[in-house]
Amino acid sequence: MELIGVVWEQLKGFFSIEELIRIIQSGDYQILLTYKGLTTAIAPILPIILVFELIRGLMYKQFKVVSYKISFFSYVLNSVIGRYISLGMTMICIGLFEKYAIININFTWYWFIYGYIIWEFAHFIYHFLAHKVRLFWCLHSTHHAPESMNLAVSHAHFFLEGPYADVIRTSICMLAGVPPAMLFVIMFIDGTYGSFIHIGESAMKNARLGILGKFILTPAHHRVHHAKNIEYMDTNYCNLLNIWDKVFKTYQPEKDEIKVEYGITREMKPNSFLDAYFGEITALLKDVWHAPGLKNKILYLFMPPGWNHTGDHKTSAALKKAMLNKV
Repeated sequence: MELIGVVWEQLKGFFSIEELIRIIQSGDYQILLTYKGLTTAIAPILPIILVFELIRGLMYKQFKVVSYKISFFSYVLNSVIGRYISLGMTMICIGLFEKYAIININFTWYWFIYGYIIWEFAHFIYHFLAHKVRLFWCLHSTHHAPESMNLAVSHAHFFLEGPYADVIRTSICMLAGVPPAMLFVIMFIDGTYGSFIHIGESAMKNARLGILGKFILTPAHHRVHHAKNIEYMDTNYCNLLNIWDKVFKTYQPEKDEIKVEYGITREMKPNSFLDAYFGEITALLKDVWHAPGLKNKILYLFMPPGWNHTGDHKTSAALKKAMLNKV
């Protein structure tokens, strides 16, 4: 019976239904009209879709346990460590930078649009740096390591990536005047949609979302972002609004003639959690150790992934240029 109780508690945690059960038991459904009640009602949707995705994968013989290995172990580790560090860094940044806001705004619908555009800009900056600065890529690469796409991939993160992301995003939002209460609402929307765009092909084959795809980033766009195809590399950094990708020329729709190949360009041990989690850090340390001179050692930390002190670069920009020269 004790084992059943433990399993039940874990299931409630996974499906985020504990608070919803309390509301049902109390019979007070008015709370569902509040922000807390709304988030409580929405929270179980993604875990349910994930189970649906798994069931469809089994039905159509597309399910492979190894496809979820990296995501599962990352989730277990991050649920213990990463989320608490991330929340702590968010609160520290609010305390440090809120008083230096360039403007003071109210929580109204029009300022909320402003706040979301600022958040998306901050997300773009964090995400762009995560692909263009090798030290930050070491934190982000775990998320790109899985070689298939499914909702569980949204949990595949190095435990320090969340804190790194939230330092940048929260600091920019505070300096731009986004109130903390508005920031947390935006974080909830962003986190929920950010998980949804990882939905796999077994649950949603064509993920362009029709006319919506012209205004927002869809799962199809995010599949492109996770591609290791040279044509797709380093694109679609935004999360919901595609405005900043279009401004900075990093917007890339999915092409019918180019099938997405998931993963990273470095040769990896297939479906290895340890390689996905620590492989890029190990490779960086080796490059720094063997680099001649202090300047080159420092450059390996901050130049893009693929940069080499010999000039034989394998950065995404270099690979794209070489591909174009062949055409």
